[in-house]
Amino acid sequence: MSLGQSRSVVSLPTVENAVAGQLGPSARTPGQRIGRGIDYELFLDCVHCGLCTAACPTFLELGTEMDSPRGRIYLMRGVVDGRIPLDDQVRHHLALCLDCRACESACPSGVQYGRLIEPFRAELQEFGLGERWPRWLQALLFQVFPRRRWTWWSLYPVRFFQRVFGLDWWKPLAGMLPNTLRNMLAVLPPLAQRYYRPPAWSPPHGPRRARVAVFLGCVHHVLFPQVNEATVRLLQFQGCEVLVPQRQVCCGALHYHAGHLRAAQQLAQRNVEAFPLDVDAIIVNIAGCGSTLKDYGHVLAGTPCAEQGQAFAAKVRDVHEFLVSLDFYPPGFGLPIQATYHDACHLCHAQQIRQQPRQLLQQIQELKLVPLSESEVCCGAAGSYNLTQPEMAERLGRRKVEQILQTGAQAVFTANTGCLLQIRRYLHEQAPHIWVAHPVEALWVACNGHVPYRGIPVSVPD
Repeated sequence: MSLGQSRSVVSLPTVENAVAGQLGPSARTPGQRIGRGIDYELFLDCVHCGLCTAACPTFLELGTEMDSPRGRIYLMRGVVDGRIPLDDQVRHHLALCLDCRACESACPSGVQYGRLIEPFRAELQEFGLGERWPRWLQALLFQVFPRRRWTWWSLYPVRFFQRVFGLDWWKPLAGMLPNTLRNMLAVLPPLAQRYYRPPAWSPPHGPRRARVAVFLGCVHHVLFPQVNEATVRLLQFQGCEVLVPQRQVCCGALHYHAGHLRAAQQLAQRNVEAFPLDVDAIIVNIAGCGSTLKDYGHVLAGTPCAEQGQAFAAKVRDVHEFLVSLDFYPPGFGLPIQATYHDACHLCHAQQIRQQPRQLLQQIQELKLVPLSESEVCCGAAGSYNLTQPEMAERLGRRKVEQILQTGAQAVFTANTGCLLQIRRYLHEQAPHIWVAHPVEALWVACNGHVPYRGIPVSVPD
């Protein structure tokens, strides 16, 4: 069944039938029990109404109960209770979860699904029962990507080949490349030839309205440095004194969502120590990073830095959220184009930020923002999901692009690294002329009048 088709609510017995035949001996590891880090009461919040199924991308695509939030909660609770063996099939259904949190937005009972799946995955990793990825992929995701400089240098050959042979240089070699490597090359955007180093301090333009610190991200800063540059300059234009802490590191989202809790805590602690708290806000322009940074109080719970984590999290603001609260100065230039906006999951579901990006884009003169069908349905990027679950990621990515093409838009805006990569990848195949960008890029263009992308006009004010 494809996305958008209606589906009736499935009764609880269907959940039980879906796992019938898999019930076996206690799902306990030697001397340990899965679930000791989960608040069991959170399982009981789920009343199995099934309203989450209409929002879950994997259930809508596959139509199987165990690939719905309700089914996964049933599986996790069964494993914790010792009623269901933790076999490869159960792990597969849990691994297929995008952790997009759409179910949380849809749930009338307020089930905190993220508070269940994330600690469950953490315990699987702790007991050596997590997803089994090739060692080189684990090293890439958890050792290279979190380090901006390592990521930059690891992409040196790709930058060279892009410069000499173009963006699609790898396609003649596609048949000889491993699937994961082929997917990685396909998703890469045109890479910047120079490493962007933002100044540690930037003065406001005009009277100071706020003092902020900017979080850069890791992979995001290497693949989309123009977004960070636009963010810094836009904040200056809006009267902000901008600090960029030089000792900041990866937010830990990749580690946290994959179940590597200790590594995520180490990164969180370093960021807590790196950022000053005598600022009005810590600004983040990446939905996935922002969701994790705002959750540092939970990530660091039970550690010596728990209190500092809560203080840090209280300062974190998404860039759109902050600019709207600051009373955004309207840009002076126009963008006479038709555009649409895709809601990044960890912005609209995890942070409940939906209208602010649209409000800012609508302040750009001559820009017509048209609605996108299924704008809150995951595009399939989901952090590293498009590398670890490529088939489902492709299905969701192509679905998203179909919806974008139906709008007739010349540009599509979204506020997350993975979404930018995923949407650009599949649009590049069918409509390479469409500008895929972060909202702050459009806002900064409308402030300075520089042409952002081939075929995208900028109108000069009278």
